[in-house]
Amino acid sequence: MNIQEAYDDWSATYDTDLNLTRDLDQTSTEQALADLQFNAILEIGCGTGKNTRFLSQIGGNVFALDFSAGMINKAKEKVGSTNVHYSVTDLRSVWPCKTGSFELVTCNLVLEHIEDLAPVFSEAYRVLKNGGQFYISELHPFRQYQGKKARFERGAQTVEVDAFVHHLSEFFNTAGESGFILGQFRELWHAEDGKKLPRLVSLMFRK
Repeated sequence: MNIQEAYDDWSATYDTDLNLTRDLDQTSTEQALADLQFNAILEIGCGTGKNTRFLSQIGGNVFALDFSAGMINKAKEKVGSTNVHYSVTDLRSVWPCKTGSFELVTCNLVLEHIEDLAPVFSEAYRVLKNGGQFYISELHPFRQYQGKKARFERGAQTVEVDAFVHHLSEFFNTAGESGFILGQFRELWHAEDGKKLPRLVSLMFRK
């Protein structure tokens, strides 16, 4: 099962499965962006819309992209706000967005499934206005080193979604090569993680 097929399948139970990483990503994203307002936001990898509703509250218009039709259908059911516009898009290709048209691009739990980060950072830089921000929240590579990856249950079977390890230096270097400046770097733990390695890494870059 390839990554797209896996997320199409997972879309049926993604919101109801026990998933501390998903939950931490949602709360930490809201905390990071709660005091901000934007005219136009691009959400890449919107999934079932777990962050889309919040983005629709801080953005005049939200354009939500995902390569899984199953995930987008769930997002449409959950978040039908008139200021949200959806598109099934392969993020590894040129995005269906005008150059310099957004003030914020968000990317949550997506990049582990993309082998080459350069096109994503390049497209994010292209579609952002000068001074725009690129917010990233991803599974921490320290967790990936332990073999952690996105997975879900189907009956007695555990489906692991193919993933690529991206070191912290790869995020920083690829962003810099695309023209971004780092504004914020955070490592995040869920309340139930105790003294384990950080679960998520979040980064805010500015054009």
